Amino acid sequence: MASRDAASSGGYPVVSTGGHAVVSADAAGAPGGSKTGAAPRRKERDPFFDNAKFLAILLVVVGHSIAGLMDVPLAKALYVFIYMFHMPLFIVITGYFSRNWSASPGKARKLITNVGVPYVVFETAYSTYDWLVGRNELEISLLNPYYLTWFLCALFMWRLSTPVWQQIRWPLAVAVGFSLMSYMSPMGGTFDIHRVIGLLPFYVLGLMLRPEHFEIVKRPVSRVVGLFVLAGGLGCAYLAMDHMSRKWLYWKDPHDKLGVDNVTGTAMRLAMFACAMVLVFAFLAIVPRRRTWFTKLGAYTLYAYLLHGFYTRLLSFLGWWDLDWMNTTPGVLAVIVFGLVVGTLLCTKPVVRCMSWALEPKMTWAFTRFRRLGGAAAKAKGRAPRPPQGPHGPQGPPSPAGFAAPDAKPAEPVVR
Repeated sequence: MASRDAASSGGYPVVSTGGHAVVSADAAGAPGGSKTGAAPRRKERDPFFDNAKFLAILLVVVGHSIAGLMDVPLAKALYVFIYMFHMPLFIVITGYFSRNWSASPGKARKLITNVGVPYVVFETAYSTYDWLVGRNELEISLLNPYYLTWFLCALFMWRLSTPVWQQIRWPLAVAVGFSLMSYMSPMGGTFDIHRVIGLLPFYVLGLMLRPEHFEIVKRPVSRVVGLFVLAGGLGCAYLAMDHMSRKWLYWKDPHDKLGVDNVTGTAMRLAMFACAMVLVFAFLAIVPRRRTWFTKLGAYTLYAYLLHGFYTRLLSFLGWWDLDWMNTTPGVLAVIVFGLVVGTLLCTKPVVRCMSWALEPKMTWAFTRFRRLGGAAAKAKGRAPRPPQGPHGPQGPPSPAGFAAPDAKPAEPVVR
């Protein structure tokens, strides 16, 4: 029997819909105008990011597929290597395509339909699946994300915090400080809050990146450096796999649960931040820049992410990871190949057409016109709100010298 908490320890993110940006934003940009009066034309998508997302989702599927084969050195080393950076990779890309996010009505609705609703749907679906196949009781809790769904919950909160990080002077330093402090004391498992705060710096870093930063990793010399760095990372993972707890890779436990003091834990987290970022940019450096046969599949990695968990959980529920032939090097290679096939198929159009109702629902019926507060609504219609009446007229009694009237509105500071 697999417990809910154990099942959720290895779920990692990748989110992308039909829009170019991760989850819901459209990286293709707004339509461009034409001086000749012709119909506006959308900018073409950059195949680089779709290629990166597709290759990264394959890493996710492979990582989850070999999670139960840790007795095989090849599987164990690959698992540590993949988990060291594939989660930060998607969070950085998500943050990059969230730079223009605001709480406007349209974007707020997309946050609900493309993140909030899939979270509710798949939290319910996975919990029910767990009950039918692997457990004896049904437990559905939106406060305790199951397996893969924690990332949707985290993304919802990260997106809402975007305007805050865009206003403060040193956003990355502040985010790193919050992250490091979050592991110094237990905060409970609600919303996987340790992951939400602990991984926040990667999202904030993505917010700070600009297109010219990605031009650096697109240089030919960067590809060569990236290959050497990834090869070295895999070698380091092989050397470290028997000397570190894999719980570090899940970013969900405070220092006391990992058996270290706060000084040691903080140093370890800083080292993991550094290693993750080096591997993220090394991976991006080897991603093809041109359009390939899998470029279009990169637009639908959210489908592969949320659906492949039914396959990987089945491997656990049916005990297939305990089969003798799987716990060999050829068996691990076979599982990897099958995982690559599953991940690819889940990004195809037939799957998208069948599952778009759950991952990209329209839900126009659920929304109303944007509501403004009373004063704002009146101003929007071109008339000021009527002031309250009193015994001294609409303005009230005169204010004593040196004090503002109770209803006086202070001048708002200009944000530059």
